[in-house]
Amino acid sequence: MIAAGERRPDGTLRPALEDLLGAGALICDLHAQGSGPLSAEATTAKASYEGTADLAHAIAASASGRQLIAMGFAEDVTIATDEDASALVPVRDSDGAFASG
Repeated sequence: MIAAGERRPDGTLRPALEDLLGAGALICDLHAQGSGPLSAEATTAKASYEGTADLAHAIAASASGRQLIAMGFAEDVTIATDEDASALVPVRDSDGAFASG
C-alpha cells in the first residue's frame, strides 16, 4: 500500500491527504480481517483514517479537493469519499486495461 501524492508544477512532491486516508481505510479493513503485522507507515495511515471525524470535509478541504471543486468537480469529490459503494474491484488485464474483477 503506497500513499503516493503527486508532483507540483515545480517538481517537488506534494503528499496527498486523500491517498493517506484511502490507504488508511484499506489498511483498517485488512487489519480487521487479521492482516498484519503493520509497518509504522501503515499504522500511521490507519490512525489518520480512524482519527478523521469528517472524511468528506477533510477531502473537500484538501489541496486536491479544493482544486477539483474549483474545476467544477465537487460531486466527484463527494463520491470519492463514499465507503463500500461498490462490490467491484478494478483489475488490470495483460494489455494494461482495467476491467471489473
